[in-house]
Amino acid sequence: MRRRIYWLMPDLASARRAMHDLVQARVDVARIHFAASEGTDLAGLHAANIWQTSDLVHAAKTGWAIGSACGMIFGLIAGLNFPVLGDEPEWEMVLVLGVMGGVVGAWSASMIGISIPSPCLQRFEGAMAQGWILLMVDTPRSRAHDIETLLRTMHPEALFEGEAQQVPAFR
Repeated sequence: MRRRIYWLMPDLASARRAMHDLVQARVDVARIHFAASEGTDLAGLHAANIWQTSDLVHAAKTGWAIGSACGMIFGLIAGLNFPVLGDEPEWEMVLVLGVMGGVVGAWSASMIGISIPSPCLQRFEGAMAQGWILLMVDTPRSRAHDIETLLRTMHPEALFEGEAQQVPAFR
């Protein structure tokens, strides 16, 4: 697991310097994400993508859970009341329809979640509307303090906005 560190940068020049300083400190560019209000030019910066800016992951997990539960219920009803082969209950239907329901649920919920802004970023919307640029750095726990110290020292104009404790390593 990683920690996501949030910083607000006052302008594009400051954000570019922060990106340069983080790369010099051997932070992988793929772990540095910038978000700003719609229409802001983030040229030269690693812009945040759908994984960081939408509710996609949470929606897919919720869809998987609900879809699997519904599929298992329908599988149980179908397996007990409408056996395909013979007169014996078909317990495999529970598993098959549970997996199918999970897949359909995750897919359909992710289509909705991709269009919903991330709840984690809602608190930054006002600052971004005023022209601030949000910097998110995903770092191992062992390096979080060093990265915070680097940004505090090199960028006194930036505002530290806290951390998210558990960011999956693949995001």
